[in-house]
Amino acid sequence: MKLLLDNNLSPKLVVQIADLYPDSSHVGMLGLDTASDMEVWNIARQNGYCLVSKDSDFNELVGTKGFPPKVIWIRLGNCTTHEIASLLRSRHSAITEFEQDDSAGLLELQ
Repeated sequence: MKLLLDNNLSPKLVVQIADLYPDSSHVGMLGLDTASDMEVWNIARQNGYCLVSKDSDFNELVGTKGFPPKVIWIRLGNCTTHEIASLLRSRHSAITEFEQDDSAGLLELQ
């Protein structure tokens, strides 16, 4: 699974999780750091990314637009980049199952 990390997450995560999530990227690395949520949504859908964000914007788009792209909503509140990397690493099997579930568009991680 390749992830597209939203602006509210550090681009450093891409390197920290590359062994489990190859071909992942960050919106800033794709020149989308000032793009609207809808533009990011469309790029994710066109390029087979799963969006990862800490805010509810993409959660709401899943509700109104459906999926793909699938969305992983990080619900940790204030936390470090290391804590987010640890969460994505420790929940790898759940994320893999989510990717394969054709009936699910949103995965909340805490």
